[in-house]
Amino acid sequence: MDYLKVSSKSSPASVAGAIAGMVKDGVPVNIQSVGAGAVNQAIKAVAIARGFLIPTGVDISCAPTFADININGESRTAIRIAVYVHRLVPQAAHDTDNDGMQELMY
Repeated sequence: MDYLKVSSKSSPASVAGAIAGMVKDGVPVNIQSVGAGAVNQAIKAVAIARGFLIPTGVDISCAPTFADININGESRTAIRIAVYVHRLVPQAAHDTDNDGMQELMY
């Protein structure tokens, strides 16, 4: 599985653009980060990508996991973030009483 590798020096806006592009192309998005600064940049990128995608009718969410990896022969713990895609349903589909308000069903 391929990962977008995010470092503490990565630009969140650039990573967000990559995430949004992959989502639009139907490519699975998985991110890998090592260290607190890198994880911070990765999560900011996911938040920014949500802002890019929601107006297009697509939302995303993410789930983090730990992974033991080797970097230059040294064992490290990485955070891997799986990004999930959700298609938004047009508001009219849930407007049961035609008042223009979406009905929430739990």
